Amino acid sequence: MMETPSAYAKDSLSNELFRRLSDFIYTECGIKMPQAKKTMLEARLGKRLKATGMSSFHDYCTYLFSPEGIANELIHMIDVVTTNKTDFFREPQHFDYLLNTAIPHLMHTSGAGLRRSLMLWSAACSSGEEPYTLAMVLEEFASRVSGFSYLILATDISTRMVEAARRAIYPEERIAPVPMELRHKYLLRSRDPERQEVRIVPRLRERVKFRRLNFLDDDFGFREKMDIIFCRNVLIYFDKPTQHKVVDHLCRHLAPGGYLFTGHSETLSGMDLPLDQVANTVSRRR
Repeated sequence: MMETPSAYAKDSLSNELFRRLSDFIYTECGIKMPQAKKTMLEARLGKRLKATGMSSFHDYCTYLFSPEGIANELIHMIDVVTTNKTDFFREPQHFDYLLNTAIPHLMHTSGAGLRRSLMLWSAACSSGEEPYTLAMVLEEFASRVSGFSYLILATDISTRMVEAARRAIYPEERIAPVPMELRHKYLLRSRDPERQEVRIVPRLRERVKFRRLNFLDDDFGFREKMDIIFCRNVLIYFDKPTQHKVVDHLCRHLAPGGYLFTGHSETLSGMDLPLDQVANTVSRRR
């Protein structure tokens, strides 16, 4: 659906305010806002004007750029300007490579999943479809490999998306990519037939730990080394210097021999990183 300028604001977003906002958004979360996105930004920020009771973009920006606004409003502004698009079993070839190549290699070389839990990170998890897909395929793998264990960390910059992912409730049309066998095992239908919703079963929800995380933060707030990182279809929103900074930071949390999965339209070519490409959009840490 096309977004239109907000009816909540009594004025429009001036070019000067747009430039200040786009610079601010780039500094805070690395997302570029070219002039072509001015109408979209105006429409989305109109929701925050309504929520804060303000009537002009000038007043909103004055508040946003203040110490109080940075402390209380920044996180909500990021929620409305970030794009959240995901699906269950998106880019299915990645899950085939995960099960048939990456996990067996990690089990053999480091005992991941056997001597200790396999550690996976779904970075930029959006509303949770990716980490729950990972949980489904890993649960299936565990049913065939005695003693196999795993843990999944899922993060996103949007608090709204993190909360939605924790709830793990999805409209029925969203589960179309999930194979029927897995639907029967891992999805619960609402007791109210009019709701047309499903929820991820408790044992999978317990395997996934959610938290908010900004890729531009100097400290991600955890020290664990990950065996596998899925960071797909998020680098496309960054310019090259920010992409390099983000991936370099991800590599610091990727165990030697661990795997990084990126999106089908993303490339790491030209970046000086401790990674070797081992398959299409799959790299392994040296």
